[in-house]
Amino acid sequence: MNNSRSEKYSLFTISAISIVVFVGIWELATRFGLIDPIFLPSPSAVFERAVRTFENGALVANVLASTRRVMVGFLMSVVVSIPLGLVLGTSRRACAVFDPIISLLRPLPSMSWIPLSLLWFGITETQKYSIVFMGTIAPALLYVIDATRNVDNVLILAARNMGASRIQVMWHVILPASLSQIIIGFKIILGLAWTCVISAELIAAKEGLGFMIMNGKEFFQTDTVVLGMVLISLTVLVFDAVLRRIERRILAWK
Repeated sequence: MNNSRSEKYSLFTISAISIVVFVGIWELATRFGLIDPIFLPSPSAVFERAVRTFENGALVANVLASTRRVMVGFLMSVVVSIPLGLVLGTSRRACAVFDPIISLLRPLPSMSWIPLSLLWFGITETQKYSIVFMGTIAPALLYVIDATRNVDNVLILAARNMGASRIQVMWHVILPASLSQIIIGFKIILGLAWTCVISAELIAAKEGLGFMIMNGKEFFQTDTVVLGMVLISLTVLVFDAVLRRIERRILAWK
């Protein structure tokens, strides 16, 4: 136990040192003119921009706007994909009906939905939610279908022999058995959801991290652009950490 903790601490220390070294080299390269600040500002300049943006309230507002859009669209995708994916993963007829539709939707990048969503909803929050949902529903369904099909048939047959109905088998046997694989897939889907939101905000938005990046680009504020990129990375890391904790709690029985 102590060896495991010591190893984790040493790995964390190595990671922290690598970040400090990277930022230090970046700072020195900009200060000594090796990198033109117009193209890539120094970390200190980005930090100063972050302080000013935080003080006027724009930083928190933009982070919250993007986070809200990601969570609403992502949860919509989860709510639809889990029950539908369970049905498609256990029914050949249902899969035959929906598989062509999923196959058509899967290759479409999230940005391809933006023109249609703007026509349907305008520059609204609903438009951003729809982009996340439409950009994530197909891969989310595929993850759930694949997870359900990997469940041991012995468990399913045992439940049916004990008199369990089709719905009971799906919710009490297949779902718990496939949950770990589904959660792994949804962690990837969450990253995709962020890609969808940022793409939508870069093109049509009045707030959000994508809007911040595009606004910085329009006014040649490269420190704002880099700040937006850093905030996206940090926010996604926080989301990933939260999802890992949720995963450990849900799968604690295993």
